[in-house]
This record gives sequence, C-alpha cells and structure tokens, in this order.
Amino acid sequence: MIENGSRLVLEAKGIRKVYPGTIALQDVHFKAYSGSVNALVGENGAGKSTLMKILAGIESLNAGELFLCDDNGKSEKITFNSTRDAARKGIGIVHQELNLFSDLDVAENIFMNKERTKYRNLYIDHAAQMKEARKVLKKLGQDIDPGIAVRDLRLGQQQIVEIAKTMIDEPRILIMDEPTSSLSIPEVRVLFSVMEDLKNHGVAIIYISHRLEEIKEIGDYITILRDSRLIHSGLVKDIEMVDIIEKMVGRDPKKFFSGQAHETGQELLSVKDMTLPRYGGGFTLDKVSFKVRKGEVLGIYGLMGAGRTELLESLMGGMDKAVGEIWLEDQRLDKMDMKNRLGAGIVLIPEERQREGLFLNLSVDKNLTMSSIGNYTKWFHIVKSREFESVKEMIKAISIRVAAPDISISALSGGNQQKVVIGKALLTNPKILLMDEPTRGIDVGAKSDVFEIVNSMAKRGFGIVLVSSELEEVCSMSDRILVLSKGKVTAEFDRSEANEEKIRRASEIGHGISASA
Repeated sequence: MIENGSRLVLEAKGIRKVYPGTIALQDVHFKAYSGSVNALVGENGAGKSTLMKILAGIESLNAGELFLCDDNGKSEKITFNSTRDAARKGIGIVHQELNLFSDLDVAENIFMNKERTKYRNLYIDHAAQMKEARKVLKKLGQDIDPGIAVRDLRLGQQQIVEIAKTMIDEPRILIMDEPTSSLSIPEVRVLFSVMEDLKNHGVAIIYISHRLEEIKEIGDYITILRDSRLIHSGLVKDIEMVDIIEKMVGRDPKKFFSGQAHETGQELLSVKDMTLPRYGGGFTLDKVSFKVRKGEVLGIYGLMGAGRTELLESLMGGMDKAVGEIWLEDQRLDKMDMKNRLGAGIVLIPEERQREGLFLNLSVDKNLTMSSIGNYTKWFHIVKSREFESVKEMIKAISIRVAAPDISISALSGGNQQKVVIGKALLTNPKILLMDEPTRGIDVGAKSDVFEIVNSMAKRGFGIVLVSSELEEVCSMSDRILVLSKGKVTAEFDRSEANEEKIRRASEIGHGISASA
C-alpha cells in the first residue's frame, strides 16, 4: 500500500494497553513506511516505549490490531507472543537502556541467543562470530575489538554494541529507542550515515528521541503522543519545532525555564592537579584544577573520552588510582573514602540512573532515603514517621509525579526516576552536587523541571558541577564553563564570554583539530 509516496509496511490500529493503576495507551494508531525514518515523540510516560515494546513482541496488547504489509502491498494481521516472533517477521529493537553482559566480550554479546555453531550445532563457532562481529562493527564505522570485554568499553561504544546486536538480523523494521543518548557527536554522525544506508535498502526505521533537532534533521514522518493518546501524525517537513514541543507537552514552550546567572558566594570546593592514570599508559585526567563557589553552577563540557565522568567519579572517591587535592571548605576529601566524602557534603548524581542511581526492585520512598537512612534511625530502628515526612516533603519540593510513595520506582517515567535520583542526593544534605548528564534520556518537559531544580539549588547556595554533552544546555545553565579534551583543561569561560563555537573549538584540541580552525 502506497501512502504519501512511500510504501506502508506496518500499521497499528486502536492500540490499548493497561497496567495496574495506569492506562499506558488509549486507542493509539501508528504507521511505519519503508525506506523512511518514522519518528515517535512525546514526554516520558506518554506511551512511546510501551507502543514499541508491543511492536517488538515484548509486551502484549489489551485491545487493537497489528498489520504487516509485504512488498506487494498485501496486508497480514499479526500477533506476537515473544521477541522471537517479532524477529521472525523482520522487526528488531534497540533499547535505550543497555542490555549487555559486561563480563562477556563484544562478539558474545552481539550473538547472544543467536550463536553461530559448528559440528552439528554441538559447539559455538567463535571464529565465525568474531568475523561477523567485525563486519557489522565496521559497517557502523567503529574500530571496536570484538574480543574485548564489554565492561572495558566507554558507554558510547556499549551503545554501538547494542545497535550491532540488532543489525546482524538485517531487519525490515528497526525500532531505535534513544540510540544517540550516549553517543559523541562523531558517533552520532556515523549512526545517521548507517541509518541513511538502511533507508536506501528499504528498511523502515522507527526512531524515538528527545533530541528534537535530530527529528527535524533525519525524520520523514512523525507521530506525537501525549498522556497515552495520539495527538498528531504527519510529515516532519510540515511541522515546526515549536509546534512539536507544544503538542508534546500541552503548553507554550516559551514558558519553559531558561538559564540565568546566579549570585555566588565564598569558595566551597577546590580541586588541584586531579590526575588519573589510564590503563595501558597515559592519563584519563591530567592535572585538572578548578574551584566552585557557593551558588555557582560550573559546567563541564568535552567530547567522548575527555574524562568528564571520570572526573566526577574521582571527586566522589570512585577511582582508586586518582590522585590530587580536593578541599571542601576546610576539609580535605582526597584522603577519605566514598562514605566519608558523602558525609562531608559531596554527592554524585550518576549518568546511568537505572544501573547506578536506583534500586529498581524497591519503592520510590526507599530509593529516596537509601543514601541518608542514618538520618531516620534511632538505636537500631528506622523512625518511620520521620522518614515519611522527609519523603513527602522531597516529593513536593521537586515535583515528583507519583501516585503514592510506596509504589515501585520502575513504574515511574524516566524524568520522574531522574527526579528521585536527585531527591536521594539532596536528602544527604550536601554542599556540592556533582551532576553527570542529569537530562540524559528525558523529554523537554522533564528537562525544564530539572533545570528549575538546578536553579533552585544554586539560589540556596549549593555548589553545582554540571556535566553535559549538550552545548546549548551547558551555555544556558552554567556560570562558568570548563572544557576538557583528552583529560586536560583546554579552556575556561565565564558565562558572559562563552558561546557554542568557542566551546566546541576548545573541546577539539588534541583531536587533530586546531583551536583556531
């Protein structure tokens, strides 16, 4: 079936999905076309991931119908009981949250549950897997050794491996859920090139991203969900960015928070010559020094591999080989372990919220108080009333949208999960907040909420170190900006003099690109 000049390959009609206490999808319609990027956007909790899980055979639907169309336009009604059913019909999915085995090598992860075998299927053909893995990684523009353990890869490289897992099946329909959230700018360009090649071979790409500029750049069709309902569908070229945002969130985007300068006070944090050796030689961090004042937001920007995350983890005590002086007011922290640094008033909000920031099998309230549980104990017992009051106040203070504090953290949207991670950090009564990509993988509405929280914390006198790979975000939120490249500080800018071009040039020093290019 040809529509809008493209061939329809998948259609979902009247999809409804209900979880206990939550309607995830209400009468949603969706279409995907061959050789096209079919963008799906909406706030966290709008129903995007639920719809994709239904299309990929991960979740079952409560009502509605799914149809696949062949090359001749013949439509077939389908039902999936598993991801294997969907894969057999040519549907693959790349998840936002990594689903990798860190102790296995790259090739073993790529071929998990679809191993290449030899000798009448008695043995795994590791040589064949290594050869095929190299081929697909090369197609993705990555020089990753397929024999290296996944745990030794950068986060962006792990995301590439996640994509490669699906690519070996050569799907007709490829679902990509936030595939660029952990990638550097060069890696994103490589991925877009791969997507263009897939389009030329007739693959229908269903693309979820909170980076709306990506949608405008590579999208052909767009579907917008809000509060579990279909709001809009059409051609990307026929809708403006401001209209996409307004349809997503249901309010005027001009009212969103934009950064502002903060009144700063006395010096809070002083870091001198922070150095972290790199395995195999060289330095991940090379004598990094800076200071943070009360009420100041220090932004840190750099390309993948610049040492941004490693710097925050070194400050927190998570890198055993890191050396350098760290002073928080009159206390020296670099001789302390992580627990004592937390007690002294420094806390990390990690980039990987689900793996490092949350206990997914616990409730919202337990997650919020996990790092500060000592504040609610008397003798050997938890004072429930005191804990409950703190939880209630924090939920209200940072606007966590939750039906009840005792529900599972996994029931919350990504944006609200991120607020819980921030709330957990704030309950430790910190002086310095280390925030590593605090808006990664959350929608524009939730980003606005996080920006408001950062602004509020700065006004209350917290010192904030904010790492972000979003240039616009760094420029908007920061009072000063520190630029890292290959572990070294290559520039420092005050808010008044910073701009995206200056920061970008400084971040490219040491990458074969002149700062004055």
